[in-house]
Amino acid sequence: MDEIAVKVGPGSTSEDMTDEALMLRVQDGDKEAFRLLVARHIDRIIGTARRIVGAAEAEDIAQDVFLKVWTARAQWTPGQARFRTWLYRVAVNRCIDHTRRARSTSIDEVPEIADDAPGPLAQCVQREEATRLRAAMHHLSEQQRTAITLYYHESLTAGEVAEIMGLRLNAVESLLKRGRQKLRSVLK
Repeated sequence: MDEIAVKVGPGSTSEDMTDEALMLRVQDGDKEAFRLLVARHIDRIIGTARRIVGAAEAEDIAQDVFLKVWTARAQWTPGQARFRTWLYRVAVNRCIDHTRRARSTSIDEVPEIADDAPGPLAQCVQREEATRLRAAMHHLSEQQRTAITLYYHESLTAGEVAEIMGLRLNAVESLLKRGRQKLRSVLK
């Protein structure tokens, strides 16, 4: 990451800057600031896409998300939304676009997510549980699946999820509650 660091003042680098400060520089066309934002967030965006649409398309979606961030950089308004919230909104929209185009993809066609578990038995058990959970997630509505993914897998607050999804807080809380109930029912 040292090649990305740009001096911004005495003893500080762009690596010390907030996402919002970097995004302001991106809006001015600063490619180094953009590279740092990508480096900071690419893994989380790939993970979000993997959980919403599956592993096969996650990296392509993440690339599309960051292409959109660069080309639509003027659309982010400082003070109106945190950069992270705006970025997840872009990612969720891209995932929704993808799922609407590819509704016929079967869960069986999505490859297993690589697991770093130490032993084969633990890996087998984790894969079975993950497969059951993935299958159960597809019984949820698209909104419930998105809300649960953002809330539980991305550790966003319900308020952040509401902002990303363009919903009220009580609507997101309701989606989370109904989604958990449906998952419990399906997994029994």
